[in-house]
Amino acid sequence: MRSPQAEAAAGGFGNETPPLPGTRFRSTVSLHKLRRFNILILVFRFAAFCFSLASAIFMFTNSKDSDLPSWQDFDAFRFVAVANAIVALYSLMEIGASIWEILRASTFLPEIIQVWFDFGHDQVFAYVLLSANSAGASLARTLKETDTCTASNTFCIQSDISIALGFAGFLFIGFSSLLSGFRVANFIINYSGFYL
Repeated sequence: MRSPQAEAAAGGFGNETPPLPGTRFRSTVSLHKLRRFNILILVFRFAAFCFSLASAIFMFTNSKDSDLPSWQDFDAFRFVAVANAIVALYSLMEIGASIWEILRASTFLPEIIQVWFDFGHDQVFAYVLLSANSAGASLARTLKETDTCTASNTFCIQSDISIALGFAGFLFIGFSSLLSGFRVANFIINYSGFYL
């Protein structure tokens, strides 16, 4: 059996045609690695979606009774609810884009735009979630020192659960952001001619 270099030097590529000049060659090994990488991003995006959606639902359904406090009475809890709902919608959109990329082996947008779009938005939404959940955690800690949590313990427990789920959503969108950063770096290295 001849090596691939010897086969190419002899002018034969088996039944395959040689790659066109100017095109990027990707081996089947790199395609499988890319597919696994995209599946990992999909898993992190799905986890971010689930945790952010659960956090928003927990906060939106917190204390519907008129005699108990409501999440709408507190700015920080409104921030937690809305930020998690926005991140859940964004994650759902990115899940669709990831599935598209896995099934079609191409990005939904042109690759350079898609890579930077994912990286930039992952960063922004991770910071939004961190900010919202930190504000919510600070308010929840303050409420525990007042009569609000003694009068309505379920309100405080449900708020704590929502904030904890929001922090988990932040963790997974942070992992997605990290992987998106690897994609940006890989894109820059492969298509700019810059080699480390």
